Amino acid sequence: MPKYSRPFSITRKISDLKETVKTNTQKIRETLLENLQIIFANAVKMAKGEVTINKEELTTQQRQAWTRVAAYTAQVIQSIAKGFDEKQIDVQLDELEQLINEARTKTKTETTQS
Repeated sequence: MPKYSRPFSITRKISDLKETVKTNTQKIRETLLENLQIIFANAVKMAKGEVTINKEELTTQQRQAWTRVAAYTAQVIQSIAKGFDEKQIDVQLDELEQLINEARTKTKTETTQS
């Protein structure tokens, strides 16, 4: 069984974390988008007056409210489709990896000088 140094092990862990974040983020994003699209479709039906509540048609004010819900839902969908803070997490993990690499370099230098 090969023996790995701790800094290598830590760096490998960070790479694994990056991949997990990327994979999990995509799954969460897909689930959110699917659910938001259902909400959007229902809000549009309500706004168009295609749905009744207790067998009564929606009033103009109610339909306007559902129009706002549909519009806002579309904005949220667009926002999530553009990004999901995944980049910020990647940036933080990159910074951590850089710090570890710097620490590893300093450790090697101190060990070599001793």
